[in-house]
Amino acid sequence: MKSRIKKNSWLQDITPSEYTVGIIKCTVRFLLILYLFYESILPAILLFPLWFLYMKEWMEEKAIGKEQEFRRQFRDSIQTMAGALKAGYSVENAIRETNRDLIGMYDANTRIRKEYGQMVRKLDLNLSVVTVLNEFAAEVKQEDVTNFITVYAAAKVSGGDSIAIIRDAARTIGEKIDTEREIQTMLAAKKLEFEIMSVIPFIMILYMKMTFGEFLSVLYGTWTGCIVMSICLVLYLGAYRFGWRLLQIEI
Repeated sequence: MKSRIKKNSWLQDITPSEYTVGIIKCTVRFLLILYLFYESILPAILLFPLWFLYMKEWMEEKAIGKEQEFRRQFRDSIQTMAGALKAGYSVENAIRETNRDLIGMYDANTRIRKEYGQMVRKLDLNLSVVTVLNEFAAEVKQEDVTNFITVYAAAKVSGGDSIAIIRDAARTIGEKIDTEREIQTMLAAKKLEFEIMSVIPFIMILYMKMTFGEFLSVLYGTWTGCIVMSICLVLYLGAYRFGWRLLQIEI
């Protein structure tokens, strides 16, 4: 886990506005914990790594979402490329035609538009299509792209049917995405239950503070209360992290 964020190339697709939302969200959660568990800002000095933990989790989820979005874009692009090849274009011109078609399908800031634009520029520099595609795979570091280009490059050398290969790749990627979507649909209810359960402790403490403040006063402002609340916080964070990891299913 410790290297997952550092080596994740999808973080570059997170926009500044999305980072701002993530920072605000994590800060609110952090301040809520300080208030409910300690009623003081002083523990923030020792608990500040908790903010980074929340931010890391948010970045992981966002990066996963960006990769899933790109995979759908890539599937659409190779379907368009297969149509161009079927119409009689060479592979080089099919990439150029796909790049033009993507302009009407996706915003200029999307990853697929940037990658295809870069491929076209490299083709204009007379680089071979295999070299361009291999560099594309090395840039995005995505399993579907790597597998597709590896098979395509091998077929190109052996004289295989490019149209059939690209069509089969689009179908395979589409089936995989559909399978993942079905799994995510089945998990949606469990994820909602998990989110609800994760906020119940906060709601309970807040309710007790608002209705039975004197009953909880012993837990604030004393070393004993600080230790008890710290233990509760550690148990909560451990359970939350364990539950969050259980819901992360990769295919």
